[in-house]
Amino acid sequence: MYKNKKILVTGGTGLIGSHLIELLLKRGASVRTVMHSRPAPIELSDVEVVRGDLTVWDTCVKAVKDMDYVFHLAAFVGGVGRNIAHPAGMFTPNILMNTQMLEAARLEGVERYLYTSSACIYPGNIKFFVEEKGWDAPPERSNASYGWVKRMGELQAQAYFEEYGMKIAIVRPTNAYGPRDNFDLETSHVIPALIRKAVERYDPYVIWSTGESTRDFIHAEDIARGMLLALEKYAVADPVNLATGKSIKTKDLAYLILKLTGYESARVVFDQNRPIGQIERRVSIAKAKKKIGFTAQISLEEGLRETIEWYRTQGVKLWKN
Repeated sequence: MYKNKKILVTGGTGLIGSHLIELLLKRGASVRTVMHSRPAPIELSDVEVVRGDLTVWDTCVKAVKDMDYVFHLAAFVGGVGRNIAHPAGMFTPNILMNTQMLEAARLEGVERYLYTSSACIYPGNIKFFVEEKGWDAPPERSNASYGWVKRMGELQAQAYFEEYGMKIAIVRPTNAYGPRDNFDLETSHVIPALIRKAVERYDPYVIWSTGESTRDFIHAEDIARGMLLALEKYAVADPVNLATGKSIKTKDLAYLILKLTGYESARVVFDQNRPIGQIERRVSIAKAKKKIGFTAQISLEEGLRETIEWYRTQGVKLWKN
């Protein structure tokens, strides 16, 4: 399906996008991406690069020109702390990008389009994330702005599917990690933050809040594979979770990372003044198995080993100040 197709990946310099580009190139696709301010984490000699800002309409028009398929991954993102501190910064640029990219793709006559939603859309009052429960109540408060903007993107995608007949896939990835992640401690998510502090032997080794919150962590390459399957097999504007179906407590994750980095002697401190986010998250993978034949292939320990090795050999040079 992807061989010789012209495919745009927005967010191609990000964690998931860079893995997606690699998979598409292996399948013989002709790939284009958009670069704004973030440097490319992979070699882009075989990728056409459009430079610009997707909050600007002309950039979106230029990006989708002559494309067969679009994978829209670009987003302003951050961890729990950033979501709480910058609700407008999470909402406004994302809603602009989502709206303009979808309309530009429609006007260009793009054959297939994938919208990347998020598990952050799920209500705070449910523990088991099943797709049809996504809109039952408001998103959990620590993710409110980002959760709402991702919901609005889903609604837009469904509207374009219904009115214009566009073939649109919607995926809801849970917590992504892997090589090329963001290891800036001010804006990173939990796994890169814990890895960086372990590799660099932080003392004390601080874990946010109680460490009791549970999350389903999935490798970026697995998410990229799920995206390919979703666009191919289920472009009907109906959301599908991309997850492993296995959750782990933050404190257990931290102790596993300390073990894998050889820093088991760390003086661990739980910072009770930090936000904890939603306490429990378990994610249904039944729909992904049924509709697109997707199951995650990379175990958490295998993925953490790979990510730790990447940070030690390449990430330290990029992120250590």
